[in-house]
Amino acid sequence: MLKIILLGLLASLAELFGGIVVVRGKKWLGKIQEYLLALSAGFLLALVFFELIPESIKSVGAISSLYILIGFSLLHFFEHTIVGHLHFGEETHQHEIVKPFAGISAVTGLAIHAFFDGLSISSAMLFNEQIGILVFIAVLLHKFPEGLTVASITLAANRPTQHAIFAAAGLAIATFLGIVAVFFFSNINENFVGIAFAFSAGAATYVGASDLIPEINRSHNRVTPLVVFGGMILFYVSTLLLK
Repeated sequence: MLKIILLGLLASLAELFGGIVVVRGKKWLGKIQEYLLALSAGFLLALVFFELIPESIKSVGAISSLYILIGFSLLHFFEHTIVGHLHFGEETHQHEIVKPFAGISAVTGLAIHAFFDGLSISSAMLFNEQIGILVFIAVLLHKFPEGLTVASITLAANRPTQHAIFAAAGLAIATFLGIVAVFFFSNINENFVGIAFAFSAGAATYVGASDLIPEINRSHNRVTPLVVFGGMILFYVSTLLLK
């Protein structure tokens, strides 16, 4: 349990650090943000297809497909149905962030996303430590860019720099709440860990395919899409190192 909490803290701090960097005016980090998102997308999608989906089927059986679909659909529902238009890098489209409500809406969507990140780390670690570490790496790779994004969105909504830090801290807290939530429910129902693992497989699929890949496709940098394949290679190397 202590190891899971430490991993959750690291992921949360990476998010907060991203927000602090934006407030300090490090504009040159935009290109690094693109590369980290691309690396995370490749790593995450490889993780989903090689580890999360096969292992969830082994754990829960054929019904795991339902939980995977629920995980995918629930994240889509919260991020794009309840919240509305939301994507990483939204701070680059400042004409879309002119009203305070638009900024609040985007931050809320990212907070929901962050909660499921924490849920994925925690449930994966409880299910299988090796897979849990891989999930942590996948999440960590886009935590810093996520912190950059949420702080930039807040500033683009004409909020003070203090609010940008609060927004990044809110996402960090949401991530950690996702970590803790699995502990609570797994004590109530021992089957919850397997179900949560299958659920997180669907959520991870959504994050990689719907949140990250579209941002990469929007990039004018022709190197960025190639970094996705680098993320897949990084996943393969990580699995070899963890064996």
